[in-house]
Amino acid sequence: MPIAPMPLPEHPLRLSLNDELHARPPVTLAGAAWITHLVMLHDRPEGRISAAAEESHLKVLCDLSQSPFGSQIHGNHWILEAQGLRLKWERHNEFSSYTFFRERKPGHGPRTNALEAFPREWVMDIPGHLLVASHVEYCTREQRDPEALAAELAAASETTVVSHIAGGSVLVASDFRLHDGFTHFTLVDDNPQNHHAGGTVQRLLEIETYRMMALLSFPVAREVGQRLGRDEQEAAELMEEMAADRGPEGERAILARLTRLAADIELSVSRTAFRFGAAEAYYALVRQRITDLREQRIDGLPTLQAFMDRRLAPAIQTCLSTARRQNELSSRIARNSALLRTRVEMELERQNQQLLSQMNRRAKLQLRLQETVEGLSVVAITYYASQLVHYLAEGGHSLLPAGWSPEGITAAAIPIIGGLVAWSLHRMRKGLKDQH
Repeated sequence: MPIAPMPLPEHPLRLSLNDELHARPPVTLAGAAWITHLVMLHDRPEGRISAAAEESHLKVLCDLSQSPFGSQIHGNHWILEAQGLRLKWERHNEFSSYTFFRERKPGHGPRTNALEAFPREWVMDIPGHLLVASHVEYCTREQRDPEALAAELAAASETTVVSHIAGGSVLVASDFRLHDGFTHFTLVDDNPQNHHAGGTVQRLLEIETYRMMALLSFPVAREVGQRLGRDEQEAAELMEEMAADRGPEGERAILARLTRLAADIELSVSRTAFRFGAAEAYYALVRQRITDLREQRIDGLPTLQAFMDRRLAPAIQTCLSTARRQNELSSRIARNSALLRTRVEMELERQNQQLLSQMNRRAKLQLRLQETVEGLSVVAITYYASQLVHYLAEGGHSLLPAGWSPEGITAAAIPIIGGLVAWSLHRMRKGLKDQH
């Protein structure tokens, strides 16, 4: 009896988060097979390849093979099976992978591959830029002798990697070189009924995919490294100039150059941070997949782990060290800019203090001049007021008591007028001071 769902409100992402644990399962291999793996980058000069464009292209293959277009799993995983062929499509953030499977049949030669069984025109029109192309031959001990294969590959190339994986039951061999545009892997399985063969093949293809994706940052690191050398030299020269006393104008010029250099470094960091971060993440996936293969060494032959440590690890370390150099240079320039900015601000503060002192001296001089002018004003006002008194006294001479003359009245009025004027100006200055 089916159990009824719980009558509780669900989080909108509950189903997708649970299904993420089961996303991109390996394809089960029923026996020997030819496998071809293509990885197409989404970014192109004319624009980014959309999921809709890839879906439309996959529908064209369904029409050509007269097969129904199956449903996609969360829009990033799809499998087609038709006429003994199988195609697994996966869409990732930066790339999409197309893995073609073809059953191995009697009569197939050593140069057979899975891709040739699919329509050539359709393959040529796959959207994106090709980054990874690998042919995989998965066979049994009866079909390929592992000892003879190891000896053959070792004689043909000095970079041949041969080891046992999957607990020793599968032999893997490759030279990681391009032959006709493809890298080649050969897997010889001791157990023709190996139910984990699909997972083993998927891990091997993921190692090749993530190896190339990680290496995308290496050209960026070399370009940035050359520019970093020049920037570090310029930063060192600016630090030497900072140590010397260049004066306010010189320090402001150095600060302007530091600010421009900091802007250039920050622009470079923003442009490369994702690429360097992705390289570190992809490299971690490569190492994890190699660990998952449970590799065992064959005497006298390098393993996948040893090959990646010797060939891939130095490139990734170059990328990571370049990223660290960028961040350290950015931090160093920021600290030096802050120090120099503080020195410039202190110099400006000192100049402002000098300017305020000069303004204070000028204000005092103006105050003294104003007081002098006010003293003269008292004299001038007293003079004119006394003249008015003199004119009034003369005009009313006949009304004055005996013995009073206009000159005497004017003389007596002068100190009184002067006192009143001085007292009025004092009250006016005090009133203005109280307002401030």
